[in-house]
Amino acid sequence: MPLDALGPLRTRLRLTFAGQSESVPAWETALEEGDDAGFFAPDSAVWAVHSSMSPIAGGIRALLTQALHPGVLAGVADHSDYRTDPLARLAGTIRWIFTVTYGDTTAARRACAYVRRRHEPVEGDYVSGSGKHLHYSANDPALAEWVHIAFTDAFLRTYEALHGPVPGGADAYVGGWALAGELMGVADPPRTEAALQSRIEAFDAAGQLAGGPRVAEVVAFLRRPPLDPLLKPGYAMLFGAVLETMPQRHLDLLGLSRPRLGPMPLPATPAAKATLAVVGRALGPIGPSQAAARRRLARLGAV
Repeated sequence: MPLDALGPLRTRLRLTFAGQSESVPAWETALEEGDDAGFFAPDSAVWAVHSSMSPIAGGIRALLTQALHPGVLAGVADHSDYRTDPLARLAGTIRWIFTVTYGDTTAARRACAYVRRRHEPVEGDYVSGSGKHLHYSANDPALAEWVHIAFTDAFLRTYEALHGPVPGGADAYVGGWALAGELMGVADPPRTEAALQSRIEAFDAAGQLAGGPRVAEVVAFLRRPPLDPLLKPGYAMLFGAVLETMPQRHLDLLGLSRPRLGPMPLPATPAAKATLAVVGRALGPIGPSQAAARRRLARLGAV
């Protein structure tokens, strides 16, 4: 596809990811500033995963998985405006991910502290998967842990499905991104793929995960979010591919099933790979955040 034919798609993607701003956000160019190389090197597994196109799908999977914890879901449903302004929430999440990934250590710590301050008033009550009435606080280490491990697992699995093995291995990504969990208040985040899976299963075994009407609302929203019409077909492909990566237990709680055509499975991954290839061509090989980080590293003599 000629590059000039991708102009409309490029514009709509940038509007979506930047929170309805056509220009590169100032926070991205600011990642050029700073006095150290940051927590993650350009040859790290974290850079490899987060600089690919798969996080677009990983974000969908992370939100679906995070919604399975009633405490996490209550915080989102009761204290956010994801239904009325989902792109602002998306832009804020992208800012946090890229600042921690590409920024210097001061910027990364500051980004995590900002999110934790925003979480301070987020509290309330919920019913656990085992039927207990509990109080939640968004900064509770247990809730922060579920958010972290759901994110880590989602980004790992979608990268593997849509790109292949993680450079350095899955443990390198899980162990590296554990630092982000620590910055967000997670006590002893998992550092290996095996430990990650064990912790996810432990949440379910303890009766902490659940489906239900609130989950169904999130699923309905994530299945058909209010995107620009040009982006909807590609998003549908990614959503289907995400379902192919998820454990059957989680799909059952979400009320979802893998894509099928009648009785036959309908593989969505090839179409999702093609979709991300077009997105990658439209956006270019290096995003503004990574480019700014590389300029900082060059200035510091770290590359």
